[in-house]
Amino acid sequence: MTEPGVGGPGGRWFCRRRALALAPLAWMLSPGVELHAREAGSPPQYPAPPAWPQRAVQILVGYPPGGVSDQIARALGDVMAGQLGVPFVVENKAGASGTLALELLMRREPDGYTLCFVAATAIALQARAAAGRADGVRSPVPVAGVMRTPVLIVGTPGLGGLGTGATFGRMLEMAREQPGGIRWATTGEGTTGHAVLERVRRASGAGIVHIPYKGGGQQLTDALAGHFEVLSTNVAAAQLADIAAGRLTALAVGAPGRLKVLPDTPTLAELGFEDANLDSLFGLFAPPGLSPALASRINRAVAAALANPGLQARLRRTNNTPFEGGADDFARQVAREARR
Repeated sequence: MTEPGVGGPGGRWFCRRRALALAPLAWMLSPGVELHAREAGSPPQYPAPPAWPQRAVQILVGYPPGGVSDQIARALGDVMAGQLGVPFVVENKAGASGTLALELLMRREPDGYTLCFVAATAIALQARAAAGRADGVRSPVPVAGVMRTPVLIVGTPGLGGLGTGATFGRMLEMAREQPGGIRWATTGEGTTGHAVLERVRRASGAGIVHIPYKGGGQQLTDALAGHFEVLSTNVAAAQLADIAAGRLTALAVGAPGRLKVLPDTPTLAELGFEDANLDSLFGLFAPPGLSPALASRINRAVAAALANPGLQARLRRTNNTPFEGGADDFARQVAREARR
């Protein structure tokens, strides 16, 4: 006896129906096709990235031309171009303490052909600015750390009342004696130099006025003219030359230890401001959605460039320390900087 729905005309109809029902599963299990579990919270799946790079790569620098960060970004691009055989084109997009460049980066494709060179503090500022927006959860991808930069605190001719023996402690005494009488310039709201100022101000109770700039060029010109009393800046050749000539006075540094180039200048930690003893972490970031495989490829290329003796010498000459560690190390340090 023929079983209903199996043999005969009715059975043929049932077989065709069952084959159609199973067809999607058969397609997913066919050779060369991966089946990915769609569980809640599972990481996104990325296609294998193409060979990188195959054309010019753009590096957006969040700071004005001529500064240490701009110089290092260009030197890094030159070394990577020589090693990888494609141009690395640097474009300065200064403004809003590096977040202007990050906002532009966020609108680019995550294909590895647009990167952004900024300090980790810019990521925290960008996240704060994005809070409440529809894309607030999206963040740039930390791809590779490049360098750590000491923060230099200097007195300008505006501190003339302290004489040639001006010190960090005496400057704070003046700020307490004359609230508002000490103006401290930084390269902008939310930068590392600003964080140093706020922590010093909180710990000391001194009535210091913050003067934010959009970059370092005009800031240094105004410092030499005595338009404010104190300046926090990166350690660079121009500032060191002004210190050597007596035009600026080194008061303190934010660094793990004293700098060889300024052996008599104490760290903020030595002065009792451990919480304010900060340096700046700089690196390369990519648009949201960059695949982990491509991020790893770019990270390896940056690590190879940082091993270049010429670039290492350039970093040492500017008193910067090359970043050591992979992409995961960089991402952890960026997150720590953002929390800080």
